[in-house]
Amino acid sequence: MMMISIDAARELVGQEVGVSEWRMVTQDMIDKFADATDDHQFIHTDPERAAKETPYGGTIAHGFLTLSLLSTMVFEAVPRLEGTSMGVNFGFDKIRFLNPVKCGARIRTRFHLAELRVRPSGIVEIHYDLAMEIENSVKPAITARWLTLAMPDRTGEDA
Repeated sequence: MMMISIDAARELVGQEVGVSEWRMVTQDMIDKFADATDDHQFIHTDPERAAKETPYGGTIAHGFLTLSLLSTMVFEAVPRLEGTSMGVNFGFDKIRFLNPVKCGARIRTRFHLAELRVRPSGIVEIHYDLAMEIENSVKPAITARWLTLAMPDRTGEDA
């Protein structure tokens, strides 16, 4: 995992800071997500019916499944900040599901560093503008402003 100083990260505000690897969305992933969330709508879990009754030609991933994959994608694509021990999801300021992800499609995400500020507590607030791309598609699956917190490494401090 690549590490970067907070000062070096500040210099990257406004720039692309990482692109994840391509990841295939499989029916098994979709089915497991359906089981975990109790969202078994046929457009996700019934390939034959989805092929006949939807314009997608088969099943599509849940929007929240694709959104959930951002956690692993950011970890593999964006350098970690030195002096921090973990990242925490702080929310989103605008999520748009622009294009469904069909079963068997490959996706990846581009991360642009929109904002970075260090709070008085030492917590680093980081905002990413992102676009989740679908291979061979012009329109992205998702665009969003993602807010995260990098927590300062407190190991060795008195509790």
